Amino acid sequence: MTYVVTENCIKCKYMDCVEVCPVDCFYVGANMLVISPDECIDCGVCEPECPAEAIIPDSDGRAAEWVELNRDYAAKWPNITRKGEAPADADEWKGKPGKLAMLDPNPG
Repeated sequence: MTYVVTENCIKCKYMDCVEVCPVDCFYVGANMLVISPDECIDCGVCEPECPAEAIIPDSDGRAAEWVELNRDYAAKWPNITRKGEAPADADEWKGKPGKLAMLDPNPG
């Protein structure tokens, strides 16, 4: 089992989850983070740290479409181990649905 980041992270990217990860399995894109499902040890410490509630276990039915997206971008984006600054408008995007189309594929 692993945890994945979902569309709630897009344009929010708070990064509170990054510093609590004991195995540094977060990768950063221009407007989203992802978790490498191949590196995640399923400890779950990141899930409650996410203000956007964007992190869910892969056993959650909503996670199916996100496992491969997380795996794909984790292979392309740089690893992140320290919390950065969230976008200035992160709170405005928090909880808004339909953000997948806004995913920026560029590395952060």
